[in-house]
Amino acid sequence: MASIPTLLLGNNDDAPYHTLRAVQELIIDNLGASFQVTAAEGTTHLVDVLQPYPLVVSYLDIWNKVPAAEETAGLLQYVAGGGGLLVIHNGISIQGSPELSQLIGARFTGHPAYTTLPFTKTESNHPLTNGLEPFQMDEEPYRFELDPFAPIELLLTYTHEGKEWPAAWTRTYGLGRVVYLMPGHHPLSFQTEAYGRWIRSAGLWAAGVPLT
Repeated sequence: MASIPTLLLGNNDDAPYHTLRAVQELIIDNLGASFQVTAAEGTTHLVDVLQPYPLVVSYLDIWNKVPAAEETAGLLQYVAGGGGLLVIHNGISIQGSPELSQLIGARFTGHPAYTTLPFTKTESNHPLTNGLEPFQMDEEPYRFELDPFAPIELLLTYTHEGKEWPAAWTRTYGLGRVVYLMPGHHPLSFQTEAYGRWIRSAGLWAAGVPLT
């Protein structure tokens, strides 16, 4: 299989919490040799440069910024036209645009203190999960408000405070595919081998590569 051109987006000096440089090479390693990754900073790339890439990965950390209308439209058109979007951890910060929040299928609402979390597969038969295993890691327990108008397929949950919480899901949007993966707070998150396999499988599915 030819390498899949992939655009990895994040922030560095203007990132309030999570810099791309801290995890960039780890994300690339987790995606693996099937992906040819170009890393870039900021949201301006959303306007008109996405089309050559079957996959865009958002590790954007823009909690203090709302994507411009042109950026929002660019990403919506890209996914609706058949593009793949993989959103990791803080990449959901593009939710400052309500349209992009709905594209992902949920809104981040906050998180309790960083702690050890067990992650469990759901009963979904989604091809993305074939051969993947549950895992445990120290992570920020992100909480979400799911969008009732954006149906998702839940793939992974974590247990915290006696409850099960969403941790990974997929959804389709027009001709495109979206995956959200909650873990990704810091480099150690990407050094858990089992989670690395989730990232690779999510990237392949979002890019439209058949999974068996």
